[in-house]
Amino acid sequence: MVMKNKEVIDHIVRWLSHYSEQSGTYGFVIGISGGIDSALTSTLCAKTGKPVICLNMPIHQQKAEYDRGHEHIEWLKKNFSNVRSYEVELTETFKSLSRILPDEIQDWLTMANTRARIRMTTLYAFACNKKMLVAGTGNKVEDFGVGFFTKYGDGGVDLSPIADLMKSEVYTLAKELGVATSIITAKPTDGLFADGRSDEDQIGATYNELEWAMKFLDNPGDFTKLTDRQRIVLDIYARMNKANQHKMVPIPVCIIPQELKQ
Repeated sequence: MVMKNKEVIDHIVRWLSHYSEQSGTYGFVIGISGGIDSALTSTLCAKTGKPVICLNMPIHQQKAEYDRGHEHIEWLKKNFSNVRSYEVELTETFKSLSRILPDEIQDWLTMANTRARIRMTTLYAFACNKKMLVAGTGNKVEDFGVGFFTKYGDGGVDLSPIADLMKSEVYTLAKELGVATSIITAKPTDGLFADGRSDEDQIGATYNELEWAMKFLDNPGDFTKLTDRQRIVLDIYARMNKANQHKMVPIPVCIIPQELKQ
């Protein structure tokens, strides 16, 4: 089945507008990374006509990532009069926190996630002051497949407009909306590491492969006909899905038996 691109775009834009109106807020705040997901999400938010604030929040950022984010923000402001932007340089903030945290807890993953959480705090500072919503940029594979996001970092949002779209569908809609080729052709990266490693470097599989695994496990076929690579990808997907379930389900609440409260 071929996705109805224009209809899907219109549906998401209406959904965003309705949610904002129902919540009594005035628009959307979104972090721009230079990647495809934030480019699509910010464009969809802009199409609502409601105020949109785009934040470029570099922390030891790779120049190519920064430049793509800046290019996209300028494109949005040229095409949508409701879009404003701020650059909030967070490198010194990150360094300051690094100086006071014990060295023993500063492993690479902890500090990468810390970057994401500093950015989340910055987004909510703007959202609170402007009475806006923080729009999430996670797609379906990241949010509900392998859990490839930072809990209370890029996962700390008010609403998720593209979380029911596969990564391939994100690319399709981004092309439909005229997102820059430099963003569409860039290797996906979370931008949390100084060496610029890609998502594929971290995960060990491409998004196309992960998307295949997600669909295969939803409707399993003949395992005996799988290639060695497909078996590896399924193992990667299943392992990450299991390890990251704590990100994908509601926070557990300890329910106190009524007889203990009397």
